Amino acid sequence: MRYQIALVKGDGIGPEIVDSAVEVLEKIGKKYGHEFCTVAYPAGGCAIDATGEPLPASTIEGCQASDSVLLGAVGGPKWDSLPGHLRPEKALLGLRKALGLYTNLRPAKLYPALKSACPLRPDIVEKGFDLMMVRELTGGIYFGERGRREGKYGPEAYDTEAYSVMEIERIARAAFDAARKRRRNVISIDKANVLESSRLWRETVHRVAAEYPDVQCSDMLVDNAAMQLVRNPSQFDVVVTSNMFGDILSDESSQITGSIGLLPSASLGATTCGMYEPIHGSAPDIAGQNKANPIATILSVAMMLRYSFDLQAEADEIEKAVDDALNAGCRTADIAKEGDTVLTCSEMTREILNRI
Repeated sequence: MRYQIALVKGDGIGPEIVDSAVEVLEKIGKKYGHEFCTVAYPAGGCAIDATGEPLPASTIEGCQASDSVLLGAVGGPKWDSLPGHLRPEKALLGLRKALGLYTNLRPAKLYPALKSACPLRPDIVEKGFDLMMVRELTGGIYFGERGRREGKYGPEAYDTEAYSVMEIERIARAAFDAARKRRRNVISIDKANVLESSRLWRETVHRVAAEYPDVQCSDMLVDNAAMQLVRNPSQFDVVVTSNMFGDILSDESSQITGSIGLLPSASLGATTCGMYEPIHGSAPDIAGQNKANPIATILSVAMMLRYSFDLQAEADEIEKAVDDALNAGCRTADIAKEGDTVLTCSEMTREILNRI
């Protein structure tokens, strides 16, 4: 098979980690008989420097014409003083909108080799965890009606949480589809004891669940979910929730893994074209020094193969190669402890490549 992939390397360490991921992609392609054709497009701070805008029209067109998009990172202090509409981060929002991406998939996995970095109690750590946060990305309170007005006690501000049945149905289906590729269990997070929007959310998720009799579905209130993530994260497989709840809970889940340098993500829509990226930032303080951890971006490529191209064996092999490298003691600076041999970005990439 032949796949066209748009590379948005971005700023800071973005070019380094994307180049590492492409090396892994190319080796997988050779082993399994696929051709991955990549074309780089500017976005973020580098695009501002080159064109005066964070997301050139040519980048949008190139990404829309591709089978999927691999993103490095955007932003940095160099562009922090620019007005809001010219900030590098506008490129992310623009790409999500242009590609119709309304689902965010964010896995959080505790690697056995890195258990000592987990901040949870040893008895909790011993159980391990491997969960997938499915966050609705384009609706809810972040996109609802907002403003300021004169209220009962004087000036006040308001933000409105609103969800349509259609928005809930499509994110629920994304969660159930993801669960079918995992352990077939979905927990839907809401605040149905208080919020009308959450009551509609719960009703709609239950109705969609009936279409997936092979997947177990249950509900959990968001405050309990926040507690359960640190009390017993091993109970979670796929978690589906609204934009704001997902924003908060996915950050919590990333922190209990012990390192954000290992965590990938995917943004998906109605088509198979998605945008895949590590959850960490551009790390301008180490940019160009060959110190970055490429694992999150390499795992983002594995997610691309799994969720956009349905190449399950290929994705499994990349993930196993990462597991094997970590189990062998391979460490970049961000995950190394005292006494460990610290590998560069290119050395870690080579260790993973050698295990494919």
